[in-house]
Amino acid sequence: MRIVILGSGTVGTWIADLLCRNNHSVTVVESNVETVRVINAELDIRAIHGSASESAILFQAGIIGCDLCLAVTGDDEVNIVAASMAKAMGARRCVARVYGRVFRDLSTFDYQRHFRIDRFLSLEHLSAVEFVRAIRSPGSAVLENFARGELEVQEIICDDPAPATGKELKEVKLPKGVRVGTIQRQGKTWIAGAGDSIDVGDHITLIGTREEIDSVKSKFQVKAAPVRSVVIAGGGETGLALARMLEGQRYHVTLMEENMERCEFLSRLLEHTTVVHADATRRAILEEERVGNMDVFVACTGDDENNIMACVEAREIGAKECMAIVQRPDYANVVEKLGINLAVSPRNVVARQVLGLLNSGPIISKKNLPGGGIAIVEFEVMPGVVATEHVIANLKLPPHCLIAAIMSSDYVRVASADDRLTPGDTVVVLVEESTLDAVVKLFEE
Repeated sequence: MRIVILGSGTVGTWIADLLCRNNHSVTVVESNVETVRVINAELDIRAIHGSASESAILFQAGIIGCDLCLAVTGDDEVNIVAASMAKAMGARRCVARVYGRVFRDLSTFDYQRHFRIDRFLSLEHLSAVEFVRAIRSPGSAVLENFARGELEVQEIICDDPAPATGKELKEVKLPKGVRVGTIQRQGKTWIAGAGDSIDVGDHITLIGTREEIDSVKSKFQVKAAPVRSVVIAGGGETGLALARMLEGQRYHVTLMEENMERCEFLSRLLEHTTVVHADATRRAILEEERVGNMDVFVACTGDDENNIMACVEAREIGAKECMAIVQRPDYANVVEKLGINLAVSPRNVVARQVLGLLNSGPIISKKNLPGGGIAIVEFEVMPGVVATEHVIANLKLPPHCLIAAIMSSDYVRVASADDRLTPGDTVVVLVEESTLDAVVKLFEE
């Protein structure tokens, strides 16, 4: 594929090198002359000196007709403008890296839709999603990236007989805004169908808004799952995103931040999180906050060494699970030896996202769930395709395929049987790998 990367900082250079090693044709645009010289000398890619927001430079980089444009400079506004320009000039898919939370907040303005950008990527948000998956369940489906944060996926453990136990899902009569996504039983996971029933011991995932999911939990779970305690060290964008995803569910969340002004800001945003003004890198503070009694400790300050040392201290005083943000790849072997359960590298996380975007035809992105066999696929709905001819109930979908969510210019919602897809929509589909080709045909022009 032909790929244009705008910006060659740490993330841009990492992605460029990764894509080059995967035999893609890569062109990089960079405003620093010395960086351009180094890239041309050391990497097997083409580097151009210039501003990512200038049309002449984009034209020189071959933006017209390129398969993917990644705007990953250090400036959010430049990334948004450059990705929007690239889309208008003919790039098939355009992605912009953003740091500011405001650009992903759909309650005020939809920047992504307005500027016709296919995807916003936030390293901080993606890192938080990795922690959420590990805290909830390593095998659970996390759709935060696909549904743009408006829908949730919660895992329910059906430990005891409940009203829905033994019934087929079509008999359970769930509201339109909630769907059962997957069922896990005795180590095997599959996509839920209307004829599937729920047994005691099953792990199921419910897709919907938080309020709607909470309203149906009692159908599958008589006793509420035990509340787990999570301490987050660092109130930056990663810590904030992680707290927002966990709070209000079966977690008691404490967020530790050493900047008082930031603490006040966090306390206004987080309704169900305890915000503590404290330095989480000091053992005495961790002991004072009873971190040793907590289920999970997550260190996501802006410093690798502080994250690692905080986890070591938390582990020694009794925290059951310890996780950390670790930027430097050469620390990968160290963290395992220190007893850290999970080390998340933002560069690796965003690299996996980019590789998931390297698709042709109507597929925007594709990601496999842990364990293989099931993929979460985003499709672009084009005019005249078979998928627009009938309501979802009448589409000839293969077995073990679920249209989970629909994203349009006006809404993001869980798909129901009587919904009809329209051109311009983006749909999220859970599908078994063996039947993916049959689903693709429904969306091909």
